[in-house]
Amino acid sequence: MALITVEKACLAYGHHALLDHVDFSLEPGEIVGLIGRNGAGKSSLLKAIAGTTRLDDGRINIKGDISVAYVPQEPALDAEHTVFEAVAEGLGELKQLLTDYHRLTSALERPEADHDALLAEMAPIQHKLEALGGWQFDAQISAALGHLRLPADKRIGELSGGWKKRVALARALCARPDVLLLDEPTNHLDVDAIVWLEDLLKSYGGSVLLITHDRRFLDNTVTRIVELDRGILRSYPGSFAAYLGTKAEELAAEEEQNRVFDKFHAQEEVWIRKGIEARRTRNMGRVRRLEELRRQRAARRERVGQVNFQLASGERSGKLVAELEQVNKGFAGKTLIDRFTTRILRGDKIGLIGPNGIGKTTLLKLILGELEPDSGSVRRGTGLQIAYFDQFREQLDENASVVDIISQGNEFLDIGGTRKHVMSYLEDFLFAPARARSPVHSLSGGERNRLLLARLFTRPANVLVLDEPTNDLDIDTLELLEELLANYDGTVFLVSHDRAFLDNVVTQVIAFEGDGRLEEAPGGYQDWLDTKDRMASLQAPAPGRTQASVQPQAKQEKPKAGKAKLSYNENRELAELPDLLEKLEAEQQALNQKLLDPNCYRDTPSDARAWQARIEEIEGLLLEKLARWEELEAKLK
Repeated sequence: MALITVEKACLAYGHHALLDHVDFSLEPGEIVGLIGRNGAGKSSLLKAIAGTTRLDDGRINIKGDISVAYVPQEPALDAEHTVFEAVAEGLGELKQLLTDYHRLTSALERPEADHDALLAEMAPIQHKLEALGGWQFDAQISAALGHLRLPADKRIGELSGGWKKRVALARALCARPDVLLLDEPTNHLDVDAIVWLEDLLKSYGGSVLLITHDRRFLDNTVTRIVELDRGILRSYPGSFAAYLGTKAEELAAEEEQNRVFDKFHAQEEVWIRKGIEARRTRNMGRVRRLEELRRQRAARRERVGQVNFQLASGERSGKLVAELEQVNKGFAGKTLIDRFTTRILRGDKIGLIGPNGIGKTTLLKLILGELEPDSGSVRRGTGLQIAYFDQFREQLDENASVVDIISQGNEFLDIGGTRKHVMSYLEDFLFAPARARSPVHSLSGGERNRLLLARLFTRPANVLVLDEPTNDLDIDTLELLEELLANYDGTVFLVSHDRAFLDNVVTQVIAFEGDGRLEEAPGGYQDWLDTKDRMASLQAPAPGRTQASVQPQAKQEKPKAGKAKLSYNENRELAELPDLLEKLEAEQQALNQKLLDPNCYRDTPSDARAWQARIEEIEGLLLEKLARWEELEAKLK
């Protein structure tokens, strides 16, 4: 039996129908991806199901005994709550118990803490949590905060919009409702958090209805695609890739049907214009048929137009764009970039990969001359014309109109050597004349991104810096932007957590591995993953053998010193690497075993957090040492 049923739903803004008598049902255990063009009405449908907006007509039935959690694009949270309090919000009585327990454990870690008093206060809370099974939820909250990199004790009012979205997502996930309604859940998440969310949803057990334009995320999670197109919902079982194949066939069939219809309609219009013959009594049936054809043609909804991207690459820059030699940069005692060396040439398309706040924007500013390194050198090329796409859209005046943002007081624009009226140019980016006169603050997220791209492309540039350009863009627009960037002959720096977009655009990646370590690799995001997997497989045990059974063999197979090609220190380092890796893996395995005990979160929460941090640190060390092993062995070949 369906958990949620939508029957004959209608919703319109003015004369524009977003929902036209649509039907939909969500079955138990389904993960449904709701897709469609920006402005098609996807968020409106989700809001109607969540009960935050009303339909013009139709009905929505939700099975009486199920719980539903809704995460909108811009969630409303209590500014005075801490992150932990906000995430625990949906847990009823457990919320206050967990909040108090978290407050007391944090207090115990302070040097001036009165341990006896705090432990006495904590004892009855622990007993209640035990009785209510609260440790399971405490572990879930801790895991969500860790994977989403949320600061548990920070006030909601101190967070940006992107971080508030993470808090709302964590709150919904930890409440474990029967149905999750998620509007663009991957926006503002880094790749690691997106992968974690994918894994969580696949094992969730409940039903999920989500809106996203992240194609890789859709392919990895959904069991069904539902497309909202021109007011009509259409369902496609299977993955996003399966949907693409079916949709292409449908569009081809629709175009052929329209072509045949339009040809017949045109013939009948020619006939009616012959005059007296059409008005004879014996031809009145044909006249009525033509009237019906006209009604059908008027009612037919044409596909929404596509964005028309054009980008002038300006004068060619010098062959060298930037050269970094042993560059170091840090802030407030934290090293973001440690002894990084690279050479960037004209035409390179570089993807920057890594968690939020790890230093990607800092590297861009070093390359472009907005920052200087703490040590090392940066040599920049000549003739650089830089256009910068800002993910926070700080370049947009909220009170200015769309047309004012683009025109800057001019009626015509020079786009790639062609003179174009500003309103015509805006129509290329799907801004109708009425919408072009609207203020920026009235625009949706997708419209703002299109506007920023429109402004970016009004001036020639041979270096494009794109900081999260894909947020809120629909799939059709994403694919057009990919094509434009792939054919662009300038240099591109791309910061994005959209893995498919990275794979389709960039020719090399710079990956931030933590502690200031930056690694370069050819290809896109998937190529980088494959490289990491190959590095990890160097030490992976053979199938069917335990780690312990492999260890003696590893000792027997220590690499022989290559005296002719390695220095004395490098020979010694290479010989010691297997033992070092063995010790790190053993330590990591022991810590993982400790964390399997659920009591550790209750009895020694500070130890549990320290163990988790050490496990992540070891993971980085293993990657670093494996890469070093590969580098040293390459010198022997």
